[in-house]
Amino acid sequence: MASCVAVSDGIINVFNDVKVRKSSTLEEVRCKKAVLFCLSEDKNIILEERKEILVGNVGQTVNNPYTTFVKMLPDEDCRYARYNVTYESKESKKEDLVFIFWAPECAPDKSKMIYASSKDAIKKKLMGIKRELQANCYD
Repeated sequence: MASCVAVSDGIINVFNDVKVRKSSTLEEVRCKKAVLFCLSEDKNIILEERKEILVGNVGQTVNNPYTTFVKMLPDEDCRYARYNVTYESKESKKEDLVFIFWAPECAPDKSKMIYASSKDAIKKKLMGIKRELQANCYD
């Protein structure tokens, strides 16, 4: 099902900032480890205000970024999110960009349909996604 939802340039810029950042710089500290995207009233996918975790806050004001991220998700509405997962392999420290579609069971059916039908539009704009996850509950 196609949708009439547009993707804002701000989302693309935030996504690309993660891919081109340099380590140990001011840009890295300001880089977003996690960010939520929502639908605006005029049906644009936009950055949700004050729903982000900065890399520079991890270990400072944010002890567990994943737990903090999960708490940012709304109980009764859908969202898209980008989460920068950091892990260690045998060779080195690695990072993967994960695209998340959050659709809690108690979200309105109309919201679930709009978000589900718009998911491909946002994914096409965000090149470099390593993993995709759809979640319907906090467990």
